[in-house]
Amino acid sequence: MAHWFHKNPLKATAPVSFNYYGVAGSPAANKICNDLRTTRARLLDMFTDITCTPEVMKNATDAYFSLLQCFIVSPDGSTQDNKMRFIQNFRWTDTLQGNTPSAQQDMVFELVSMAFNVALWYTKFASRLAGKENITEPEAKDVHRSLKVAAGIFMNLKEMHIPRLITPAEKGRDLEPRVMDTYIIQCQAEAQEVTIARAIELKHKATLIAALAYETANFYQKADHTLNTLEPECSSKWRKYLQLKQHFYMAYAYCYHGQTLLAGDKCGEAIRSLQEAEKCYARAESLCKEYRQTKGPGTTAKPSEQLFFIKLGGLIKNTLEKCQRENGFIYFHKVPAEPPTLELKASYGLAEPVPFELPPLREQCTPEVYATFDLTKGAKNDKAKPKDEEVKPMKEPDLKPQKDTGCSIS
Repeated sequence: MAHWFHKNPLKATAPVSFNYYGVAGSPAANKICNDLRTTRARLLDMFTDITCTPEVMKNATDAYFSLLQCFIVSPDGSTQDNKMRFIQNFRWTDTLQGNTPSAQQDMVFELVSMAFNVALWYTKFASRLAGKENITEPEAKDVHRSLKVAAGIFMNLKEMHIPRLITPAEKGRDLEPRVMDTYIIQCQAEAQEVTIARAIELKHKATLIAALAYETANFYQKADHTLNTLEPECSSKWRKYLQLKQHFYMAYAYCYHGQTLLAGDKCGEAIRSLQEAEKCYARAESLCKEYRQTKGPGTTAKPSEQLFFIKLGGLIKNTLEKCQRENGFIYFHKVPAEPPTLELKASYGLAEPVPFELPPLREQCTPEVYATFDLTKGAKNDKAKPKDEEVKPMKEPDLKPQKDTGCSIS
């Protein structure tokens, strides 16, 4: 499963020194600035450290965000802007727009951009872990939870923090609603894929598997439709991935729904359901080729080469042949012209985002220390660099393909 998920690149950022000489008027104030610099650098290092775990990532995230809020949250607890909020210019690339960054002089922009990368890291960690040979049950749970954590972070940013930005995100940039919604939905859909693999492994009822597959296909369709007004040059590859996953899971839904119909002695309808599964599977195969040939940002997944994908083709073929044999010997049912309407609702296994909350303010960020920051002294700050100057991309670890186990859980 090493190349089962499509992942867009991490956001890259320009270095920030947090050197506010003159403005930081006390040793305690200078320490906050120094700690911000070191915790930011450590968190950025964690994004590309292949040994990083969710626990290490959470600790690094909390260490930075608990300090960053010293320059965002008002020390008296009011809704008034923190006087330090607009002192620093930050530059971040966007996952769909190459190395030309967006820039804002706003600590909230830094918060949402960094947290966005944290969410992306969780999706990439899940993808790497899912690519292991002989994945264990606890590891499968980690994959599932990581994708739900990522969805929760994206959702929290969209609802709570992005609306606070003074400058709204430009079209096609990461922080605009269409892109945020797509990331949220994709994370939920991929988490449900883990649930489906588990349900198949444990031989749960065909009705449950069909319902989960149908809900997952609908998630992918919704994500694809969310991107349909975005510029094709930056979204086409991503959309092809969402489309191929939609058709793949519709094939699963029709296949397992056909099994349910056969068990209920509705052999003609079962045959028609399996025929529709064949169509959806063929379309998914075609979209896999289109996806590989489409240029755009992100790692190229190879679902059609995965055992999990190949197995479904065999399952559809064998189940359809069984239904046709049974109909020829026992039922003699007429095969309907139209496929059955899927009105499936999963009662269990739907992936809900894990709620995300920022860590509490660091203890050293007291009103007394805050009072020693004096903006009238003028910071010898990093000069704001031109917005269109490229930022060096992050060097992400390669996903090395391993022997595919068909998404089975040991």
